[in-house]
Amino acid sequence: MVVPGQGSWAGLAQRLRSMAPGTDVGLALGVIALLSVLVLPLPTLLLDLGLALSVTASVLVLMVALFLQRPLDFTSFPTLLLLTTLLRLSLNVATTRLILSHGNEGPAAAGHVVAAFGGFLMGGDVLIGVILFSILLVVNFMVITKGSGRIAEVAARFSLDAMPGKQMAIDADMSSGMIDETTARRRRKELEEESGFYGAMDGAAKFVRGDAIAGLIITVINIFGGLAIGLLRHSMPFAEAAATFTTLTVGDGLVSQIPALLVSTAAGIVVTKGGMEGTADAALVRQLGSSSKPLAMAAGAAGVLALMPGLPTLPFLALSGLTGGAAWLRHRNPVQVPADPAQTLATAPAEAPIGDSLRVDAIRLELGYGLLALAGGDAPRLTEQVKGLRRSIASEMGFVLPPVRIQDNMELPPDGYSIRVKELEAARGELRPGKLLAMDPGGAGGGVGGLAGEATTEPAFGLPALWIDPSVREEALFRGCTVVDPPSVLTTHLTEIVRETMAELLSYAETQKLMEELPREHQKLIADLIPGQIAVGGVQRVLQGLLSERVSIRDLSTVLEGIQEACASGARAIPMIVSHVRARLARQISAAHTGPAGYIPLIALSGEWEAAFADALTGPPEDRQLAMAPSRLQEFMQRLRAAFDAASSSGEAPVLLTSGGIRGHVHAIVERIRPGTPVLAQAEIFHRARIRTIGGI
Repeated sequence: MVVPGQGSWAGLAQRLRSMAPGTDVGLALGVIALLSVLVLPLPTLLLDLGLALSVTASVLVLMVALFLQRPLDFTSFPTLLLLTTLLRLSLNVATTRLILSHGNEGPAAAGHVVAAFGGFLMGGDVLIGVILFSILLVVNFMVITKGSGRIAEVAARFSLDAMPGKQMAIDADMSSGMIDETTARRRRKELEEESGFYGAMDGAAKFVRGDAIAGLIITVINIFGGLAIGLLRHSMPFAEAAATFTTLTVGDGLVSQIPALLVSTAAGIVVTKGGMEGTADAALVRQLGSSSKPLAMAAGAAGVLALMPGLPTLPFLALSGLTGGAAWLRHRNPVQVPADPAQTLATAPAEAPIGDSLRVDAIRLELGYGLLALAGGDAPRLTEQVKGLRRSIASEMGFVLPPVRIQDNMELPPDGYSIRVKELEAARGELRPGKLLAMDPGGAGGGVGGLAGEATTEPAFGLPALWIDPSVREEALFRGCTVVDPPSVLTTHLTEIVRETMAELLSYAETQKLMEELPREHQKLIADLIPGQIAVGGVQRVLQGLLSERVSIRDLSTVLEGIQEACASGARAIPMIVSHVRARLARQISAAHTGPAGYIPLIALSGEWEAAFADALTGPPEDRQLAMAPSRLQEFMQRLRAAFDAASSSGEAPVLLTSGGIRGHVHAIVERIRPGTPVLAQAEIFHRARIRTIGGI
């Protein structure tokens, strides 16, 4: 049964909850209420409530600032500073209106809070009250507010100046493998928050300074305006008018200046915290009481002052005893300061954990000391290009390259570098910092023949090249040469090594991670496939078989579907599964080998050689081996080399076309004499792809 009116009550409750503090509507209504106080009269009851809220909120802000672990934990402080300043100014305007309009009615004209603060400070003496209030105003305006504003300004300037260096340090750590992408993203976000926070604090400090100035002006207006109104409008005696309006004015000033002083102190604590770790109380105790010597010296000084004639003995003697006791306790229990790692290594290096010596870097780039500037300094282009390489490999091949660790190696020549894959050297070369590498893309070397420079060989592709001065760059480009800088030369060499060793770099853990990161709609396929039909290790070997021939695994769902189909048909040998998956990827493979003219240039294997290879296969179907006579293999290699050389001279980059049964064995032979030459089965040519046979074997 539905109670009449129940829906309306529920809707009203929902609307009230949306206006509660902490919601967007509640905040908007609160700001509007603050602004409305500037123009609308406020009853004394609401004024007392607002003044009590101002004092309580300022105490809360101060306590939060004291117990902060780090300044970035209070990023809302600049906004809160603006709102508390606006609250105090609105209440100042409201009390000013009541003081000037009802001040003649007595000390309670502006509310009980103002009267209580004024009577407490003045103690019945108007002059003493004015002097004490002026001192509080000067302390807030000249000391705390001015110092906090200056610190905020310097912190904002230093934070913005240091931001590019910190950003490059994050990128260098990520490129070298010290941190992962998630950590780098978090540190970049913290860096942005830090610069934004200190910039906002620089501006917010002006609110506090302006609040102090406004408080001084409002105080002067209240005193002289109240005296004028009391004497001229209400015909009050001068002594009575001065006492009444001064009490109200000082009370109003105290109610506004004490919260302002608390908030200014909180702002000073936040901006002076800087790099201090932990809460302010813990940091102060830890740093002031970290050594027994300063405490003992302070205890001795207090003891000397206690014995001096004219000074009170008891306070100094008590402080001397307390400080001396603290010094004795600290001497008995000294703080254990962690040793400096650099000093430890220099004096008595500790034995590294055995686990560190077992760690194997998937890929590491070692630099001679003359090349260290490429990975650091003001423009670490190398780290940026390595990061771009990881992104391009992931986008093109679907393979997430492990972090590349960059480190120095004093055993290398000053300008030398070494690329290591799983601790084994895969390649090395030399660069010339400050020079440019000019090379002939045709490979003949004619374009660089007339240039002045140091002859060399491009490390990635073996092209003839020259190290030239940057001043002759335009001349080299005019001759048709390709000109690159040293970081690009090194990155290109690293790219080729990565492409050659992708299959080796794909680990079991990376394979599992690739499958876990597939969208949810493909997880059912993985659940059906693993482990019922094939293990994760089997999937890893299939993916390695594709990557070894530079076939992209980015379309991982299609690869897994091909594996499932092959397993369902009874295939258990990895080469058979790889062949089936390659057939499923026919459109992708055909597109990858389509030339600029829009067709796939083919060199077909003749029926004679097809039969020769098929007859040379021995062993069971799941583990066939090639047993061809060496003389026959030598003849095949010669004909293969002649056919591909003829195609290259005509500007073609052909693929070798064979039948599916012998494709893997033919590729194993071709890879030894012409690395990187694609060998495709007939089933791997997409049925709509354009083909052109330009030769045969």
